[in-house]
Amino acid sequence: MGDSIIGPGSTIGILGGGQLGRMLAMEAKKMGYRVVTLDPTPDSPCGQVADEQIVASFDDVEAAVTLAGKCDVITYEFENVAASVVEQLEKIQMVHPASHILRFTQNRVAEKSLLRELNIEVADFDVIRGQDDLERAGEHIGLPAILKTTSGGYNGKGQYIVKDRGQALSAYQRLKMSSVEELVWERFVPFVKEVSVICARTSTGEVASYPVAENIHRDNILYMSIVPAQISPATERKAREIAETIVSGLGVVGVIGIEMFLMEDGTLLVNEIAPRPHNSGHYTLDACQASQFEQQLRAICGLPLASTALLSPVVMINILGEGLGNRLDGVEEALKDPNIKLHLYGKIEAKAKRKMGHLCALAESVVEAIERAEMAKSKLRWCNMSRGAV
Repeated sequence: MGDSIIGPGSTIGILGGGQLGRMLAMEAKKMGYRVVTLDPTPDSPCGQVADEQIVASFDDVEAAVTLAGKCDVITYEFENVAASVVEQLEKIQMVHPASHILRFTQNRVAEKSLLRELNIEVADFDVIRGQDDLERAGEHIGLPAILKTTSGGYNGKGQYIVKDRGQALSAYQRLKMSSVEELVWERFVPFVKEVSVICARTSTGEVASYPVAENIHRDNILYMSIVPAQISPATERKAREIAETIVSGLGVVGVIGIEMFLMEDGTLLVNEIAPRPHNSGHYTLDACQASQFEQQLRAICGLPLASTALLSPVVMINILGEGLGNRLDGVEEALKDPNIKLHLYGKIEAKAKRKMGHLCALAESVVEAIERAEMAKSKLRWCNMSRGAV
């Protein structure tokens, strides 16, 4: 399908009905587009705000074709969509980012190999195809290391830190029980910070990157993003250059999130690429001239990219479920600070560690923003109470 300008009044198709799709749909409605989403969960977060939801599994080719017939361009909000389905859709409709991007980012070996071809540094790694490869990888890459699946892992799932050969064998056996694919033996790197960059590219080659976010994780789940990142100007420039090299080298049309490790010596190692808007880029909704979701729409619709200028220091904190109830109390107290912006995703069940929303704190400085964000977050709690709950 040839690229063209897809203007307001057209319909955006979204594979996936989670919170990223929801925020994309809300920006699309602001810009005058219609939205149809496909997701297996009825009344999904995206489906609640879209014009229509097709309830079907992501590997349902017939349902995906139905989606294609209802829209003018298709995108996806998470990378575990089957690349084979996207390939089928590309025969009848524009899909951005393209299926070849999805195939690279769904496979850690392919992703890291391609990054090396682009002269982008990654942690040393080896491919594990059988138990005999463990000894070779241990000698070649060394210990400690991270043993992980080549695909499907997120929030720390599908991976184990191994410190000796016994742990490596045990982790190998556990991972192989749930996976028939290759595994990756990756050097454990003692990074000083984890950072990320949101970057966009159009089909004409226009590229724009956002300010670097500094990310803090708890239990392998993103807890806080700090912007501007507390790094040197040179590191900021280098991180954005790396992101722009990747988005151009892959030929991405759309928005991607790139996670990086900052080492003690200032080296940046790329950890992962997400071919979609990214959790660490949610700050752009409240603190930038245009959000990552507006940028995604502009890129896939053939429109000029917006400014990525940061208007204020900002801190984003994820709001996770706790398994203690499905109503969020304390919203009134949290919002007494007029510089707090609250975003909830419309999910019904607040399962433990499930991303239910996020908040952003705006301030004159990063230190002040952190204090405001932490204070607001401390007011929120999950409960089963109905009175006074939001």
